Amino acid sequence: MESPARVPKLVEQFEGGLDAPICLTWELTYACNLSCVHCLSSSGKRDPRELSTQQCKDIIDELERMQVFYVNIGGGEPTVRSDFWELVDYATEHHVGVKFSTNGVRINEEVAAKLAASDYVDVQISLDGATAEINDEVRGPGSFAMAIRALENLKNAGFKDAKISVVVTRQNVDQLDEFKALADTYGATLRITRLRPSGRGADVWDDLHPTPAQQVQLYDWLVAHGEGVLTGDSFFHLSGLGEPGALAGLNLCGAGRVVCLIDPIGDVYACPFAIHEKFHAGNILEDTGFGTGFKNVWQRSPLFQELREPQSAGACSGCAHYDSCRGGCMAAKFFTGLPMDGPDPECVQGYGEPALAAERDKPRSSVDHSRAGGRKAPIPLKLLTVPPKKFCNESPV
Repeated sequence: MESPARVPKLVEQFEGGLDAPICLTWELTYACNLSCVHCLSSSGKRDPRELSTQQCKDIIDELERMQVFYVNIGGGEPTVRSDFWELVDYATEHHVGVKFSTNGVRINEEVAAKLAASDYVDVQISLDGATAEINDEVRGPGSFAMAIRALENLKNAGFKDAKISVVVTRQNVDQLDEFKALADTYGATLRITRLRPSGRGADVWDDLHPTPAQQVQLYDWLVAHGEGVLTGDSFFHLSGLGEPGALAGLNLCGAGRVVCLIDPIGDVYACPFAIHEKFHAGNILEDTGFGTGFKNVWQRSPLFQELREPQSAGACSGCAHYDSCRGGCMAAKFFTGLPMDGPDPECVQGYGEPALAAERDKPRSSVDHSRAGGRKAPIPLKLLTVPPKKFCNESPV
C-alpha cells in the first residue's frame, strides 16, 4: 500500500507565494499631522502624485476580483484624505474589508458612531507609550491625549474590539502590562510590533531598539501573556530563545510571498518596512514588461518571483535555531547595512552584534516626505478637496 503524499507545511506553501497576498498594506497618503521620529515611511507632506479617488477605486475592484479578504490602510495619516470614508465605504461594498491605522486625529464622536455601525471596518490606534511622557517623546506633544480621546469616543459609541498598536522600544518595553491594562480599559486588543530601522526609524534605531536583555524580557512577556495579544508575526527573530512554537506565528519573512505594500502613488514594494528601490516591484499604473495593475505586479514581477525561490540560509546555516527564526527580518538587515543572508541585527544568539560593530554602509529609504523643521504638535486640520499642486512644509492637509 502506497503511503499518502506528504502535505507541505503551511510555511513551505507560503514560501512559494500565493495568488493574492494575505496581508496587503496600502498607504493612501504620506500626509500626516504628526512627525513621529520612527516613521517607517518618513511621512509628513502629501505627494502631489497621489492616486486619485477613481484610481483607488480601480485598485479596490481588482482586489475584489483577486479575492483579497482585507487591506491594512495606513500612511501617513489616512483619514486626512478628503475621500477616505468614501474609499472605505467603496471597499466594504465590494467585499474588501478594511483595517486602518490612525493616530486618532479624526476619530470624533460622529465618526466613532459611523464606525460602530459597520461590521467590516477595524480601527487601530497608534500609541508608543502607556503614558504621555513616553509616548509624546516619540510621536509628538499632544499625541497621547489625542489617541486616548479617540479610544474613548470609540468605546462610548459601542465600537467593538478596537486595536491599540504599539511599536516596542527601549523606552516602553517596561510598560507592556500598562499597555495591556489600557487596552482592557477601552475594550480593545493590544497589538505590538517590532521597531524597524526604516524611514526616519533609521536615524533613531540605535537609541530606540530594545537591548538584548530587553529582547529576552519581551520574549518572556509574550510567552506568559501573549494569548490575545496580536503581533503580526513581528517577532519571529525571538523564536531562538525557546522551544519551537512557543511564540505564535509563521516564523517567516513574508515579503513578496504573502505580504506587500502599495504606496500613495501606486508603487508596489515587497515589504511595508522596506521602501527602497531594491524592493520596488513595479507600479500599478505603469507597464514595465508584465502588464499594468496590481495583479500583474503581484504575480509576474521578477522581484517577487525571485523572493519566492528557495532562499539560502547563508551565514545562519550552521545555527541550530535557523528553523525557528529563518534568519530574521529582511528589512532590519538591509537598513542596518548587514548581509541579506546573514543574521538579524537583533539575533537573540548574539550573532548580529559583531556585524553591527563592523564598518558598514547603511542604505537610506528611497522616499522622504518629512516636513521641514522636525516634529511639531498635532496640526489643526483644514481638509482639501483635491491634492495640492506642490509640496507644503506648513501643513500636510
